[in-house]
Amino acid sequence: MDADHPKCGVLIPRLITLEEHVADVERQIVEWHKNNEDSRRLATAPGVGPITASAIVAAVGDGRQFQSARHFAAWLGLTPRMHASGKKERIGRISKGGDRYLRALLIHGARAIVGTLFRKNVPPRPWLLALAARRPTNVTAVAVAHKTARALWAMLTRDEKYRKPIAATPSAA
Repeated sequence: MDADHPKCGVLIPRLITLEEHVADVERQIVEWHKNNEDSRRLATAPGVGPITASAIVAAVGDGRQFQSARHFAAWLGLTPRMHASGKKERIGRISKGGDRYLRALLIHGARAIVGTLFRKNVPPRPWLLALAARRPTNVTAVAVAHKTARALWAMLTRDEKYRKPIAATPSAA
């Protein structure tokens, strides 16, 4: 559409107003995040920022309504559907149940983590390298989002900050 088109004179001011409104809401969310201990604690996890952390705290609270981290990840729709008949079990696509917005935020954060594999100045995570070698990038991102969701549930229920996983060392046998 040409800038001289009559509709541009009406639409552009509306878009500018909408952008200002979105920026204002985002500022309010970040301000709430700064004043909420649980939200600040969740934001210490990789791939989780103020928007994701505050959305999870607002939607879930302390997370104690879920029996386990597995139930929390399943509620978010980050677990694969199982198709089984007789002896054969097949793992399908993610169930996509639960909160679509939270799932999208976690998957976007996971994509940022997976993206670090392609940067030269970021040390690779061995488990992520192995997973990315076996699976497509989007499948890897969903797996990372699932792992992040389980870690976030543990952080919420135990009132802990993110603890970086300890690298497994080969034991002398």
